[in-house]
Order: sequence, then structure tokens, then C-alpha cells
Amino acid sequence: MTSVLSPAGPAAAWIADASWLLFGGGALIFVLVMTLLALALRDDAGRVRRGLWLVGGGFVFPAIVLSALLVYAFAGTARLGRAAPADAMVVTIVGHMWWWEVRYREPAGGREVVLANELRLPVGRPVRLALESADVIHSLWVPALAGKVDLVPGRVNHLVVQADAEGVFGGPCAEYCGEQHARMELRVAAMSVAAFDAWLKAQALPARQPADALQARGRQAFIDQRCVVCHTVRGLPEWPAPGAPPADVPTVGPDLTHVGSRLSLGAGRLPNGRAHLAAWIRGVQHLKRGARMPSFDALDAATVDALAAYLESLE
Repeated sequence: MTSVLSPAGPAAAWIADASWLLFGGGALIFVLVMTLLALALRDDAGRVRRGLWLVGGGFVFPAIVLSALLVYAFAGTARLGRAAPADAMVVTIVGHMWWWEVRYREPAGGREVVLANELRLPVGRPVRLALESADVIHSLWVPALAGKVDLVPGRVNHLVVQADAEGVFGGPCAEYCGEQHARMELRVAAMSVAAFDAWLKAQALPARQPADALQARGRQAFIDQRCVVCHTVRGLPEWPAPGAPPADVPTVGPDLTHVGSRLSLGAGRLPNGRAHLAAWIRGVQHLKRGARMPSFDALDAATVDALAAYLESLE
């Protein structure tokens, strides 16, 4: 659901009300202007009446309407810019070309939880988003929950969101950021408080161990193909090869520790699932040309299937 006219939170509800006010007011003014035009074309009363129409319709009426809209907008903007409660959860979102990095802090143990392209929220609780960019200007817009806020390199912007109903909402990048700008979507899932707390606790755990031989083969292929150079899977070594680079070298791809539990792949490019994981591994550059991950189309089908089975198991 990506319509600004289908709000699922208090900020989006005000934006929807403002939109309906503008739609209705604009239609009313249009009808009024057309009526005045028709009357003017039939009017033979002379310059005095025409002058009154010009002053009234061209100055007095716009001044009253625009002043009222200004007051209304200022009042609404103050509501939208309210600070989050002191105990509100803070989630960091970093925009990359062309995917979203999402970072939580698990309350019980203080462990950092890193996801990609997916934001989960507890229903009824305000959450403060700290918005950053790793490269160019991006913009986060989840129409069902809040307005548009830019992610600017070198600074941190903030946005308070709250979901009042469970559901999954789309959040496209709303600032052109390069070749795959149109395929950079953040999925926002609003969950009950109990379900969210259980989910966040599970996300803080290391990746689960393979449950069968196929998954074990996929895990080994993940290491052998040096996928760990770009992707983190907590529980696997980050740099298995001798002569490892310094520990502060960042990974350049999404954290895959719990990739099997996510709603989509490639920032909304494909639905999640084993078949789509295999298609993504083989044909990244076909599905999302310009992404920093190469296509592994030279791998044999058995290895790709094992990799997909392993990644699907990481829930």
C-alpha cells in the first residue's frame, strides 16, 4: 500500500486530510472561477462592477484563502515535526546505491541487529528514524505512514513514524539516485508489539546452522565463493582467506544473517524464496544492472541450488 490517501499512522492521516482539503478546495475554487467567468461574459453593467469583481476575486478572496491555508499548514507542520518520546526506539536507516541498510539495537542484550531493505515496527509505538546516506542523496517516503525526508551524505536527518494498524507498506526512494533508483524500495511491516519483540530477539541471534547436507554444501559454497567479503552472516568468518584486510574494512553488501525471513530480495526487486534466490545469484546484473554484486552465472546449477537452499534457511 503506497497511497497517501490510505493512511495507517497519525502523521500520514494529517497529510491525507490536508490532501483532501486541497483537492476539495481546488475543485470549489475552479467551479467558482468558471462561474464568475460566465457571468463576466454576460455582464454589461460597466467598469465599476468589473472593478469590484477584480478586487474581490483577484485580491480579497485569494488573500483570505491563502492566509487560512498558511495557518493550517503551520499547525500541521508543528504536529509532524514533534519530537519522539524520550524512550522511543531509534532505528538507523542508511541509503546505499541501491538498497537500504536498517540497524536496530536489541534492548535486552544491547546487540546490534542489521537488516536490509526491510523495516519492522511495533503497532502503536512511535519510532524515531535516524536517516543517513553512504553515497548520494536518497529520500525515504512511506506514504501510508509519514512524509518525505531526504538522506543527505554527511548529516543525519530524523523522522518520527508510528503505525496504527498491522500491514506491509511500500517506501520507495523519492529522490533520483542513479540507474536503479526506480528499483530501490523499503518494505515496512507493522506488527503487534508481542510479535515485534519476539522477531527482534530472534534477529539478534547468529545465523542458524545447516539442517541438512544440501544446506551445509551451500554454506561452504558461500565461503568458497568469497561471498563473506561483501556480506556478513553472523557466525561465519568475515575474511576466510589468508592475508586478511584490516578489520575496519566495511562490507559493501547487505547483511544476510537472517535473509530467509525477509519479504523481498534486491530492495523489492523479487519476492523472497528459494527459486528467486537462485535467480538473483545467477543474474543480478540482468535483474538490477549496475548493482555492485556480479552475476554468478558461471556456477553450476547444483552449487547455485545449494547456495539458495542455505540462504533460504537463514530465518
